[in-house]
Amino acid sequence: MSSSSSSWLTSSSCSPLSVDSSSPTSQLVAQWLRFIFLSPCPQRLLLSAIDLIFLITLLAFAAQKIYSRFSSNANSGSTITKPLLQDKDSDYKVTLWFKLPLLVTSLLALTYTVLSILAFTQSNLASWRQIEALFRLAQAITNIVIVILMVHEKKFKAPKHPLSLRFYWIANFVAAFLFATSAIIRLVSVEESSLEANLRVDDVFSFINLAVSLFLLVIAIKGSSGIDAIRISDVIESSRTWLSNDRTTSLYGNASLFSKTVWLWMNPLLNKGYTTPLKLQDVPTLPLEFRAERMSELFQEYWPKPEENSKHPVGFTLLRCFWKHIAFTGFLAVVRLAVMYIGPMLIQSFVDFTSKANPSPYEGLVLISILLVAKSIEVLSVHQFNFHSQKLGMLIRSSIITSVYKKGLRLSSTARQAHGTGQIVNHMAVDAQQLSDLMLQLHPIWLMPLQVAAALALIYTYVGLSAVAALLGTAVVFVFTLIRTKKSNSFQFRIMMSRDLRMKAINELLNNMRVIKFQAWEDYFGNKIRQFRQAEHGWIGKFLYYFAVNMAILSTAPLLVTVLTFGTATFLGIPLNAGTVFTITSVIKILQEPVRTFPQALMLISQAMVSLGRLDEFMMSKERDENAVQRDDKCESDIAVEMKDAKFSWDDEEGNEALKVEELEIRRGDHAAVVGTVGSGKSSLLASVLGEMYKISGKVRVCGTVAYVAQTSWIQNATIQENILFGLPMNQKKYKEVIRVCCLDKDLEMMEHGDQTEIGERGINLSGGQKQRVQLARAVYQDCDIYLLDDIFSAVDAQTGSFIFKECVMGALRHKTILLVTHQVDFLHNVDSIMVMRDGRIVQSGKYDELLKAGLDFGALVAAHESAMEITETGDGFSQSPKLARIPSKEKESAGEKQSQEQSKSDKGSSKLIEEEERETGQVNLRVYKHYFTEAFGWWGVALMLAMSLAWIIAFLAGDYWLAFATSEAYTVPSFIFIIVYAAIAAVSCIVVMIRSFLFTYWGLKTSQSFFIGMLDSILHAPMSFFDTTPSGRILSRVSTDLLWVDISIPLLVSFVMVSYFSLISIIIVTCQNAWETVFLLIPLFWLNNWYRKYYIASSRELTRLDSITKAPVIHHFSETISGVMTIRGFRKQGAFCQENLDRVNASLRMDFHNNGANEWLGFRLDFTGVVFLCIATVFMIFLPSAIIRPEYVGLSLSYGLALSSLLSFTISMTCSVENKMVSVERIKQFTNLPSEAPWTIPERTPPQDWPSHGNIELDNLQVRYRSNTPLVLKGVSLTIQGGEKIGVVGRTGSGKSTLIQVLFRLIEPSAGKIIIDGINICNVGLHDLRSRFGIIPQEPVLFQGTVRSNIDPLGLYSDEEIWKSLERCQLKDAVTAKPEKLEASVVDGGDNWSVGQRQLLCLGRIMLKHSRILFMDEATASVDSQTDAVIQKIIREDFADRTIISIAHRIPTVMDCDRVLVIDAGYAKEFDKPSRLLERPTVFGALVKEYSNRASEV
Repeated sequence: MSSSSSSWLTSSSCSPLSVDSSSPTSQLVAQWLRFIFLSPCPQRLLLSAIDLIFLITLLAFAAQKIYSRFSSNANSGSTITKPLLQDKDSDYKVTLWFKLPLLVTSLLALTYTVLSILAFTQSNLASWRQIEALFRLAQAITNIVIVILMVHEKKFKAPKHPLSLRFYWIANFVAAFLFATSAIIRLVSVEESSLEANLRVDDVFSFINLAVSLFLLVIAIKGSSGIDAIRISDVIESSRTWLSNDRTTSLYGNASLFSKTVWLWMNPLLNKGYTTPLKLQDVPTLPLEFRAERMSELFQEYWPKPEENSKHPVGFTLLRCFWKHIAFTGFLAVVRLAVMYIGPMLIQSFVDFTSKANPSPYEGLVLISILLVAKSIEVLSVHQFNFHSQKLGMLIRSSIITSVYKKGLRLSSTARQAHGTGQIVNHMAVDAQQLSDLMLQLHPIWLMPLQVAAALALIYTYVGLSAVAALLGTAVVFVFTLIRTKKSNSFQFRIMMSRDLRMKAINELLNNMRVIKFQAWEDYFGNKIRQFRQAEHGWIGKFLYYFAVNMAILSTAPLLVTVLTFGTATFLGIPLNAGTVFTITSVIKILQEPVRTFPQALMLISQAMVSLGRLDEFMMSKERDENAVQRDDKCESDIAVEMKDAKFSWDDEEGNEALKVEELEIRRGDHAAVVGTVGSGKSSLLASVLGEMYKISGKVRVCGTVAYVAQTSWIQNATIQENILFGLPMNQKKYKEVIRVCCLDKDLEMMEHGDQTEIGERGINLSGGQKQRVQLARAVYQDCDIYLLDDIFSAVDAQTGSFIFKECVMGALRHKTILLVTHQVDFLHNVDSIMVMRDGRIVQSGKYDELLKAGLDFGALVAAHESAMEITETGDGFSQSPKLARIPSKEKESAGEKQSQEQSKSDKGSSKLIEEEERETGQVNLRVYKHYFTEAFGWWGVALMLAMSLAWIIAFLAGDYWLAFATSEAYTVPSFIFIIVYAAIAAVSCIVVMIRSFLFTYWGLKTSQSFFIGMLDSILHAPMSFFDTTPSGRILSRVSTDLLWVDISIPLLVSFVMVSYFSLISIIIVTCQNAWETVFLLIPLFWLNNWYRKYYIASSRELTRLDSITKAPVIHHFSETISGVMTIRGFRKQGAFCQENLDRVNASLRMDFHNNGANEWLGFRLDFTGVVFLCIATVFMIFLPSAIIRPEYVGLSLSYGLALSSLLSFTISMTCSVENKMVSVERIKQFTNLPSEAPWTIPERTPPQDWPSHGNIELDNLQVRYRSNTPLVLKGVSLTIQGGEKIGVVGRTGSGKSTLIQVLFRLIEPSAGKIIIDGINICNVGLHDLRSRFGIIPQEPVLFQGTVRSNIDPLGLYSDEEIWKSLERCQLKDAVTAKPEKLEASVVDGGDNWSVGQRQLLCLGRIMLKHSRILFMDEATASVDSQTDAVIQKIIREDFADRTIISIAHRIPTVMDCDRVLVIDAGYAKEFDKPSRLLERPTVFGALVKEYSNRASEV
């Protein structure tokens, strides 16, 4: 463009344009238009004219209103008397659409006011300056008037902006567009030298003003003022609907783009958390697109198809699901990388600027503007990256947990046993968390080379070839890290393996704690867990020491690289001034962050790779074959269950045949019974019908819906009603009938809260009989076509069994197809067909009489039963107790045998057995910090760590001060000395950092181990009541997730925090010393940071606690599901259980999501505040005379100042993280101070070695209650048992039989009275001294993972010969001999690879081996057939002839040959005499015998 034609662009003159009159008219018009619209002076006049018109319009309108008011006083109803803006007789809501324009206009008003004051105060006011000053004043006045107008709008609740204001904003945008156009033309076509400096600044401002005007244009077109009028009635109505539909709506889902950008959507939650501690219901729900349901669908949708043959399906699926999220976070990381080096690049410019004699203030302002914009973009991109990465991690965790849960429901029996509950819990708790944590460090791994390349390029521009030295130094560090990381991967794998073993052992301990306490095996299991933990801790130690060396080298690497760079520069003769030195040190300091996080990122990647491998293995495990059984729920066939040439195995890999059925047909409506000796394959037959066994060959067809009642009861941790309904809607009539036929009505009457009573984990507060009847009720209520009932009578007494058979099996289910596994020969007359099993084959089948004639196996079973019945026949002639005779059969069943029923009476107002999880509120108590920091080495350890951290910072400070001193113009330091001193400082720093890293690692390891041992000891010593009321999920979450934080994360975070605080102090010292004028800015900065921290931590701390609390139910629900998977699959309830899993995951993730939001809310505000203060401080530093601030120290101060904002934010965030993670210490601490049961041993009261030598037991007025506020369960029982006597204990369910055994073992302590055994009061001896001297066979047989040997002789006290003899005596020798491994034969978790009867026999073998003087048997032979029972009773009589035996039994023949029978009724010892004597007169015992002997005929 020619100079003549461009002069009007750069001219500040307002004189008319010199026009060539000879030009055509069209050109003349164009020139005039260009001059008026694009020349600076006419533009200002034009915009001022628009301002003036707008102000006059408003003034005229206001004057008209005021005049009309005075002239129309009489006409009060006239609209003219109303306010300038329409008033609404309603409430209102101010939205962001009002707040933002008001904020923008206020800032414009403030800016123009300041600029106009500056313009008018200038001494030399030329004509251009006057126009500029007047233009700024007009803009200031207009914007102030607009602010007043908008406040007026709010006051009178105007829903729309006035037309005059909207037209002004549209005109203002046109003017701003003209200003920006001029600026672009000047930028492109005018040389900088020919342009006035003030015009260049104006041009920069034009672009900002255009963006602001565009925003106001949108507001003008939209028209809405952002003030929404609302009626209070509408608010109440909508809030009702809102609360009924959801706890709280998603804040994030309803937020605007701006709100999401700066986390304004978090304000309501943080405000609530600041005023009162947050509760579960206060936290909003997740947005729909982030919920577990959506993630589960996505994962399933993208799972590789079989033909894709993917080797790493989990990683592949996650990538396909979330690649967009990964790409977006990658983009944010690149944006951050693009702007992060602008700060260091400006240091040289600032140093040069302060070194000039007469620097231009505009140049300084431009530099500061660039710094502000660059740092603002950096801050925003960093925190958006963090938030979206954490959000991505949360979504991945959600996908993994839900998918692992679904897979768990589909696993084959072999796969389920192979993985075990503990390992699968680890997949959910640890593996999912590690993949989630990886997301923050995923991009820094590949961005690292880019960051390093950018830094080296920058160094090259300042020191040329010296950058090669920096490159070599950095390369060496990276290679070193990579080599060491490869080694740490193997450590990581070992850690996970040993953690799985520990979790399995803890899970087993918790599931079987009652048996462990009965046997006094706490030490054995405690040592087993300690050994697993010792191995895990050893690998964690190796891993962390490796990591410590990496951290130390990488922390000092920037210093060593700086030494190399400066040394090379000195050698090559490249001059080093203050600007160059501090630019390079700032660049290398920025490099320090990725270099420092690199090993952590590699560590996370190595952990994630191990986790992905484990998840791949699990997700590829074999599943139950859904097609093994042909199912037709609605078929009309007469055949309900059909099998042909079917072979089955429990092992789907080797396929060892466990069951063979050549032909089986059960007709619709038939009742078929399955009988056989222990281990003959009865339960396997039912499992094959359910499709739970691996089908090798043959055909299985099931016609109709199936209900399954397992031999081992599976009860959910829910109310009795919820257990029975099992997801179906309530039908009162049907429900009451189910309760009646399952004999539960009297039990419910005895319970304070009836069917709303909560059942503890694994049905802990119900007796065996009650659990069996509840799960039977569940099956009956489902109203299915086919019922598979596995030994449902084993845990109930004779009368209850008869009632259930008559009213339920032959009554309510009379038209159903039933396959009944039973040992009760009495009921077999009434079934349509009987199948006799032996060694996994059906050896006989037919009706009762046919089989009896044939003899063989069935004949032997019946003969065994009849011989047992002969004992009871002596009582046939005696009458019943008159009192009992009047009671209908069904009402004789009272309420439960265990603590729930006895304790429920007094626990008024609460049906919950499981208490809400304890959680602290408010600040984490200082005692928790003291406990953590002083656990390992006391206060000396803390002092040493502080001293080492201080030494680190001093070493780094010394290096920077030496640089400032050596490059100062006032001193001349020889290059050789400069490098030698700097290298020496670097070497000292390296040594200090290395020592500190090792110290912190050792301290962290010792502390975590101490915590774990303390928690384990506390749990082992806890009374049984603690395990009855605490779900295992709560304990497992503490020994998995919480312990993981204490093992690794907290020591690292504490290390970072200490260094960060000392770094902050060092920055303040440097700033105070070299730019003292800016110190007064630090005071408001620190105050503001501290206020933000307090505001944030109040909510964040509670969210972290709630997060921990909501994680436990996910784990607990999973453990519960795995243990009842056969029942769930039998009823086809997988969908309902998956939904429950989704609900629990959503509850947990919403805490995580809002906690992450709160973290970034804080981080963004801290960082942005730091940026603003840095820019203000820079203004002071560069505009103060060089006599006050020396140029070389401007470089040093800026170098530290650039680090200050991010360091301050990092420090506050790390401090908050430490407080949040300290919640894990707090939670572990809760479980290290549990109430303890009595001491295990009391050295001064140790009973003699041979105690009890006789077995005499004396109860003197024994009274027992479960808790101080509950009624008595045993009400003054007094009796004496002579040594060697055999005592049978009988009584209705809930009478107190099991309580008697528990008090004799002191699982419950007596409330009053005494128990004397062989002259010693048992309350005076240690619990282990007491329990280890007794033998007990509990009602539910419990086996532990291991071998036959480790189960029968856990403590390793007996020889092989003794063990084989014991197995022979308990009828198991043949079964064990048949196994190739003999005594080393595997026993899986829970003993699932042995039948229930075999498990009970193994428990009997344990006791036979122990040969205790006193033996307690609680339904010891409930799960074995009459034949085996008779053999066992004979063996017990022979082996324990001189022992005292107390036997609780429902089978009357079991107690008929006892010396005496104790009848307990309602807590009293009603009868205690020889059976024959009790049968001579009307007694309770006589009535029971009569019931049992008449049962067959009654049926």
